[in-house]
Amino acid sequence: MKLNTLTAHELLKLLRKKEIAPIDVVRSVFQQIGHVEQDVKAFLLTMQIEAEARAEALEKEDVNLPLYGIPVAVKDNMCTHGIPTTCASKILSGFKPPYDATVVEDVRQSGAVIIGKTNMDEFAMGSSCENSGFFPTHNPWDIERVPGGSSGGSAAAIAVCEAVMALGSDTGGSIRQPASFCGVVGLKPTYGAVSRYGLVAFASSLDQIGPITKDVHDTALLMNIIGHYDPRDSTSIRRQRQDYTAALQGDIKGMKIGFIEELLPEGTEAGVINAVENAVKVLKECGALVEKISLPNLNYSLPAYYLIAPAEASSNLARYDGVQYGFRSKEADEIIALYRKTRRAGFGAEVKRRIMLGTYALSAGYYDAYYLRALKVRTLVVREFSQAFEKYDVLIGATSPTTAFKIGERITDPLTMYLSDLCTIPINLAGLPAISIPCGLSNGLPVGLQLIGKPFGEETLLRAAYVYEQSATPIGKPPLV
Repeated sequence: MKLNTLTAHELLKLLRKKEIAPIDVVRSVFQQIGHVEQDVKAFLLTMQIEAEARAEALEKEDVNLPLYGIPVAVKDNMCTHGIPTTCASKILSGFKPPYDATVVEDVRQSGAVIIGKTNMDEFAMGSSCENSGFFPTHNPWDIERVPGGSSGGSAAAIAVCEAVMALGSDTGGSIRQPASFCGVVGLKPTYGAVSRYGLVAFASSLDQIGPITKDVHDTALLMNIIGHYDPRDSTSIRRQRQDYTAALQGDIKGMKIGFIEELLPEGTEAGVINAVENAVKVLKECGALVEKISLPNLNYSLPAYYLIAPAEASSNLARYDGVQYGFRSKEADEIIALYRKTRRAGFGAEVKRRIMLGTYALSAGYYDAYYLRALKVRTLVVREFSQAFEKYDVLIGATSPTTAFKIGERITDPLTMYLSDLCTIPINLAGLPAISIPCGLSNGLPVGLQLIGKPFGEETLLRAAYVYEQSATPIGKPPLV
């Protein structure tokens, strides 16, 4: 039995009976990393020595810790004390944070073992993991294809069993889209449900940390750990802790589900349409009442997002100037030249593009014409979702209009690349929770079904996803497992 192929909840049963030890699980994971990492390249940094030491120390601790001995991978835009955090950008080369992000603290205290930092699109700007400042990550289902982005490293690591659980972040679909491409489960929680303290900011009103796991049960387990109020995060919502695993109990008979036409847009691959429609049939067989609905304002989400997100990024990324931390150009002889040359050499092409777009949108004379209008569209999207949830418990659609595309296919065409997030961006604009779960294969590549919930409706969302998962035919494992 390969321990690395098991889910967290399966491993926890064995660990608590002491049939296996944490060190066995950790070594199994690193054995798999040794076999496949040269092909997949999911990690920017692995920590085998530290992870094995932590696993051995856990044998003296309480086996009832919530994630006792479970190997967890962390996306490289979350601060880890004394461990490099680069956001896959050369401008943060050598930066070692003096503190842990709240979610990193949470998983450590829960008994989990952090095994490394995963690759990503630079500063989370991208949909393919090709914009990393170091190297692209490959999809385990076909190493000539992208794993999705920006949390492509985390999704690929879970798909190929190099980790048991992973943390990702989602600004416009960066958890759900790679989860779809890699055939795993990815949840973007409600904005404010999970602390963003220690998450390196891209677009502060959109960013949200969430779990990427092998199944829905594991997603609920990890949400139990990270889903809580944090006074250090000004956007964190004060509410009682929830038991998300308890929410998996029960059925979905009589649950009202709205199938959003705009989330199966024109140009969607035939295989994606077939997989999503088959998933709808499964939900109906489980007792759900599914109706097609239209939310026309969602069609304006993409242009609105690509004004709001770059505008916030241009402000957030102004701090990287070569003065306080990270890369510093050695060619400058005065302060303005230092700023200019450091940013020119340290930032990649996509980051520079978004900074310029955002700065333009916020500039005098264009603020009202572009940024303010985008905010008004955001309000319309929020209102339209609210109206839909007056009638429906859950909304569904495709996670992505396509399966994983080939590496290099879209990297020179930013507009086509941006369309990869067409189905996920509206949810970030509205701050809603959404989960992507595998619902089939198209030409041998995974397809994701996206379920969307009301604000703080994760329990209902997880129950619907879990019932579907238990009733549907599994898609299997990628060839490298």
